Amino acid sequence: MRKNYCLAGLDIGDVDPDPLVQFDRWFHEARQSDLPDWMEVNAMTLATASSDGTVTSRIVLLKGVEEGRFVFYTNYGSVKGQHLQQNPRVSLCFFWPHLERQVLIDGVAAKVSRQRSEQYFHSRPRESQVGAWTSAQSSVVDGRDVLQQRYQQLTDQFNGDVVPLPDQWGGYEVTADRIEFWQGRPSRLHDRIQYRRDQDQWEIQRLSP
Repeated sequence: MRKNYCLAGLDIGDVDPDPLVQFDRWFHEARQSDLPDWMEVNAMTLATASSDGTVTSRIVLLKGVEEGRFVFYTNYGSVKGQHLQQNPRVSLCFFWPHLERQVLIDGVAAKVSRQRSEQYFHSRPRESQVGAWTSAQSSVVDGRDVLQQRYQQLTDQFNGDVVPLPDQWGGYEVTADRIEFWQGRPSRLHDRIQYRRDQDQWEIQRLSP
């Protein structure tokens, strides 16, 4: 189970001085490729840690880069939400195997405004809105039938009405202080270009593979 990466290279002279512009470029290239329907290029690993250092990770979906911040939405009562309340430091990782690329982002997460959460919530399919009310995410549940009964009860309850935003549901935005662009290369000599924030400037460096 070994693959030799040889699609492209990456050097400091190839990247934009602004890592957000560079991210947008790579994200656009990832989306433009001829992809199977199941591949979601906005899928990213989100790693969080509790105050005692317990680390967990999961896949979430990027829902935009707004004012230079990476935005995702979730249940605030979930494990990730509890971690972020204790420790706002996060790490994100995008993996685009069809381009032999990764983007790694370290930074600090903060809740977006309720107004922004409401705007996004009401853009979701109605079924997903009801689903957000149905699940107390990360809590123990006796069986799937319990969820389905709860979902049907809420579907009937909200019938004909606007589904309100649950108090425990909303968005986070991640302000990055480090962004790394990783391009797979032959012999495991991968290209790694790092941007590190220094006050209002970005310092660009090449890292050893």
